[in-house]
Amino acid sequence: MSGEPTPYPGFELGMPALNMRTYTLFEVTTDPERLRRAEAFVSSGLRTGAFRPAVDRTFPLDEIAVAHRYMESGAQVGKIVVTVDH
Repeated sequence: MSGEPTPYPGFELGMPALNMRTYTLFEVTTDPERLRRAEAFVSSGLRTGAFRPAVDRTFPLDEIAVAHRYMESGAQVGKIVVTVDH
């Protein structure tokens, strides 16, 4: 975030050049075919277990205010889950 170039140690080690590609939400969501393929990719990853959410903490519903304060603190690494008893 400093605006300075980010060093890439691969060059010094003789590794190939770094290539990077970014995507925006609208590149996928405004194209019906890309959206269909993206949905299939994510669904497959969830179904097979290849995609697993990183859960930071779990709170019961009666601690929702505590969960919200924790979310606002920005200290989490992963998802904050609120459980509801049936």
